[in-house]
Amino acid sequence: MTGPARLTAEGRDPTGLRERLIAALRTIYDPELPVNIYDLGLIYALDLDAGGRVDIRMTLTAPGCPVAQSFPAQVEQSVRAVAGVSDARVEIVWEPPWEPSRMTEAARLQLGLV
Repeated sequence: MTGPARLTAEGRDPTGLRERLIAALRTIYDPELPVNIYDLGLIYALDLDAGGRVDIRMTLTAPGCPVAQSFPAQVEQSVRAVAGVSDARVEIVWEPPWEPSRMTEAARLQLGLV
């Protein structure tokens, strides 16, 4: 899969929670690149349920990333602050490995890769 995360939800999202979550994720920047984690393609899955629970599968640009231990808590904290979220859980995954093709076009432009 290339580009932004696959977004799923049980039922519909009449409150626009997914859009508010994406907006929150776009305020969190990778510590080594001047691009937010959503447009960078680090969010692999953003799953919502009707009760407001959010499960996020994400990766980092490299396994040796110095924020690997603290970054999930930062993402969880930002997501929990979004109105309508009852709980949030972030799981760091390494498969498939992140690669630049996962970035949005806007991110590639911002990094001068287009």
